[in-house]
Amino acid sequence: MKKSKRSRLKRIMAICTAGIVLFIATACGSEKSILNLAKPKKDNKQTVRMFSPMEKTDPNAENVARSAADKTIRMAEEKLGVTVDYITYTAENYQDKTYDEVTLDRARNDMDDFYLLNPDTVRRLGEEGKLMDLSDLECVKNLRDVVKTANTINGKLVAIPQEIVAYGLFINKDMFDQYQLALPETPEEFLECCRVFKENGIETPIGANRWWLETFVLAQAYADLYNGGNTEAEIEGLNNGTKKYSDYMRPGFEFLKELIERGYIDAKKAYVSEAIEGEGADFLAQKTPIVMAYWGAANTDTAYGNPDFNMLVIGFPSSRGQMPVIPMTGYGIGANAQHMQDAMRVLNVILSDDALKVYTETNKVISPSKNVQVDCIPALKPLNDKIEENVYVLGANAGMKVEQWGNTCLIVRKLLNGATVDECMAEFDRLQQESLE
Repeated sequence: MKKSKRSRLKRIMAICTAGIVLFIATACGSEKSILNLAKPKKDNKQTVRMFSPMEKTDPNAENVARSAADKTIRMAEEKLGVTVDYITYTAENYQDKTYDEVTLDRARNDMDDFYLLNPDTVRRLGEEGKLMDLSDLECVKNLRDVVKTANTINGKLVAIPQEIVAYGLFINKDMFDQYQLALPETPEEFLECCRVFKENGIETPIGANRWWLETFVLAQAYADLYNGGNTEAEIEGLNNGTKKYSDYMRPGFEFLKELIERGYIDAKKAYVSEAIEGEGADFLAQKTPIVMAYWGAANTDTAYGNPDFNMLVIGFPSSRGQMPVIPMTGYGIGANAQHMQDAMRVLNVILSDDALKVYTETNKVISPSKNVQVDCIPALKPLNDKIEENVYVLGANAGMKVEQWGNTCLIVRKLLNGATVDECMAEFDRLQQESLE
């Protein structure tokens, strides 16, 4: 039963952060031995093996449509004279395994040199001692504090991303102006905006799906923890059991329950709706003024990149005002990597300010480097301003023994399906007890 729940969590983690390429990888074919995923190439100290969802079957092939990540890998190859072999999750043998499951197998068996990792995988491999400490890399001195906080385990920085993915509230500013509403800062102000919309004929003020409502909860739960100056001590209290996750989570769940009971969220529709597909049409048609999504959705025409109204992306309501929510992925190097030194050199290049500038300009995302600024569209400026001020909440933190993003998503879905707040809090208490045992 526990194995089944863990499998479900990994699958939900793969969808919950759709803004990150790592989280949307899928596989095809039938399950076979992990050793059949890719035939190991002849040993060459100038070849570095990377496992990721990104396809690059021939590392020497010219490709005019390279992604942002591909461009930085090419920079490393040209500068260092090495070849980076992509070993990808898209092999035919793995329809029944999630990206996380395959990554864990490969990393535990020292099959590759470095990996692109989801938050829970970062935490598990870091705790198992399967990832190198990257603290001495030259690029680390330029990292934002949020990156170090999210991916540090037992004092070791075990993963570094190429981008920071931020979640926020996507607002139809024209509809707010129509009813003379200020953009909400606190939960109380947010409820008042929803009341006005509802009373003026907006049937469902908040468009929601079954994956991202945890952003409301996380913003309220950890606004003080991450912005109150006592982060390390509070996380230590959660990890040793002197503080309870349920005490942090309760206000956010009570807030969601109130939104549902007042009809501001359609719980039944949200429970079965996929991200953006479920609520996107109503938002774009101006039937609902509020949805939640990740940074990249504002740049993508297939999501919210081309609305017929004035759109703004702001943080979620909290006791400290508008609060971005940031989950975190990253590249990690195997502790027993065959080509460890070359892998370190590659990461130093692709995570350098020069490479991150290329990556950021290509994808229009927030850089993990404090020296690289994104030229964001006006709609994203409110969210970006908060992050530049170091105001945020981590939706995933490898230093917490209870995984946050996927677990909170699962428990929010219980609330959508009729569970009480007390029942949801009991689930957090159970997870915390398991982590202590």
